[in-house]
Amino acid sequence: MKIIYSPHSQSSPPLCTPPGSKNEFSGKPDRIMVLQKNLPNEVAAGLAILPILATVSFYLLPESWQAQRLCQFTPQIVAYVSFGIWACCNVDIIPKLGLQPTKISAGIRLGLFIGLLLGSFNTTLIVYGAPALGLDIEFLRNTPHAHIPFTVMVPWFIIFIAIAVEVNFRGFLLGRLLALFSHHTRPSKNLNILASVMALGLSSLAFAFDPFMVSTFQDLHWIAAWDGFIWGWVWLQTRNLYIPIAAHSMEVIIEYLIIRAALA
Repeated sequence: MKIIYSPHSQSSPPLCTPPGSKNEFSGKPDRIMVLQKNLPNEVAAGLAILPILATVSFYLLPESWQAQRLCQFTPQIVAYVSFGIWACCNVDIIPKLGLQPTKISAGIRLGLFIGLLLGSFNTTLIVYGAPALGLDIEFLRNTPHAHIPFTVMVPWFIIFIAIAVEVNFRGFLLGRLLALFSHHTRPSKNLNILASVMALGLSSLAFAFDPFMVSTFQDLHWIAAWDGFIWGWVWLQTRNLYIPIAAHSMEVIIEYLIIRAALA
């Protein structure tokens, strides 16, 4: 909103005009008596830094501490607590996350397609590429997910994990980092692009280096880096969180079914 103050009258109230309006005296766009008013529409975005600090701090702990499940889950606990505080401090949480009901149908369709592509590629990489590089994938028989009953895991627990993870890493972490960085780069288009790249990179690395992820999937945790980058990029382009949720669910279902059969 542009607010034009008239120098001819101290008592005249500010005249609110839409962007691109003309000065009534000169007939030209007013370049002097224009004040661009940018009202902040989000607070506490800096809370997104806390899970990243918790992740970095984990890798500074002694190895004996890193082996403890509680320590491995601490960054995620910090993230969900931070998310809860942020949600209490803001309004319009659903649009900020990209979870409007009107986006469900389109989001699921595109997400399932992306998940099918990523699931096929990553499964091939795990089953054939990893052994070719000398990586042993037999440890996947003993992951916590492998001990969950099949009928619970597919599809219900996988969908539950996908929702929780995407709300955390894409909806909260990526979205809030973007809001935080964009607050300082708003006047410049190039800096806004830099803010998006920084937010996308940090959130993707935080996802790939989540302590529980690294502990559970060992060298395969690097797959989460490009998964997180792709899902995050799609969210940035569409602001539709249903896409990464559906993509995450479909990809993991494909990987779970094929790798389970390959290791049987």
